[in-house]
Amino acid sequence: MVTTTALAPDTAAPSDAAPAPARSLLGACLAHAIHDGYTDGLYAFLPVWQAQFGLSYAALALVRALYYGTMGALQVPANLVLRRRSHRFALAGSIALAACGLAMVALPLGFAGLCVGLVIAGAGSSIQHPRASALVDDAYGPAAQGPLGIYNFAGDLGKAILPALIAVLLPVLAWHHIMWLLVGLGAMASIVVAALTPQRSHARRTLPHPSTAGGREGFAVLTLIGALDTAVRMGFLLFLPFLVREKGGSSAITGVALALLFIGGALGKITCSCLGTRFGAIGCVAATEAATAFLIVAVSLLPLSAVLCLLPLLGIALNGTSSILYAAVPTLTRHDTARAFAIFYTAVIGSGGLAPVAFGALADREGKTVAVLAAAATALIILPLVAMLRRPLSHARIPE
Repeated sequence: MVTTTALAPDTAAPSDAAPAPARSLLGACLAHAIHDGYTDGLYAFLPVWQAQFGLSYAALALVRALYYGTMGALQVPANLVLRRRSHRFALAGSIALAACGLAMVALPLGFAGLCVGLVIAGAGSSIQHPRASALVDDAYGPAAQGPLGIYNFAGDLGKAILPALIAVLLPVLAWHHIMWLLVGLGAMASIVVAALTPQRSHARRTLPHPSTAGGREGFAVLTLIGALDTAVRMGFLLFLPFLVREKGGSSAITGVALALLFIGGALGKITCSCLGTRFGAIGCVAATEAATAFLIVAVSLLPLSAVLCLLPLLGIALNGTSSILYAAVPTLTRHDTARAFAIFYTAVIGSGGLAPVAFGALADREGKTVAVLAAAATALIILPLVAMLRRPLSHARIPE
């Protein structure tokens, strides 16, 4: 009788106790695609807002920072507030809140409404990263590295699709109408994500992990690597258009160069995740960072035709590391993976915001070439840090 009673909750709700991993992954991927599409889709509206509200470039940067900064700053607090709520509530609610923010932007409330709406939308997007990542880890357990790479790749799909769709619609529709279309898309996505994701709150595992001290130290090193890797990526992206122009490329060629880099980056999210699963996280991260440094130097020195050939490879190395790093987060945390992802994403997003400012200041002082080489050197700094992860990962789920 005791055994039957203990098992009753599981047999009464089998779908919540053991959600289908594929459904959970699909829900997480859809949430990631919508939020990242919202995030990068705002770039397409900036020229329209500049004309309508008479904004300077500095003011536009601040408007953009309202969304991006809120999303980064609230990763940990939002996860803390929702830590006892289900994946379904957190992810569906995150999309609904972001859509509500965009609805306020779409309303005729002037510049103040635009700013408040972007803050609300950023708050919604802050919830997604830690909880969706934890959902994938809960669903797949020790086999989560590959699915986390797919989840990571889904964000790039959103970044590619929604900004392009907005750019196509802007010449034929008023920007307010396009914003309402995005709101409707978010409402539908929220319903679909609610249907796909489990009702239960995220698991707090007690699978084999390194010692508590080793896990903490390893996670701190991993977070530092993630921040530096993002700094390299954002720093190089700041200068790539100028490098292409300097080598004789037109505006169209600059667009092609960026597209080649982003295509390689999207491919890198999948390929590096698979390679990390097969050959180990330590070796793959070291290889991608060394390749990043070498290819950044090569791109800065070679003629334009060679640069265009190398950019897809650089994109693979530049973006692919992140999939391996994300997959290592649950390996180095004992219990609350959602909180660990929140901390990790806070560091990564913060680095993404600050690194271009730092590299830009260096370029103003020492020249663009020095700043580009500094980005390459930052990638090399990661190599000894990667070696420090060998011991924490030695008893973990991801092979070295």
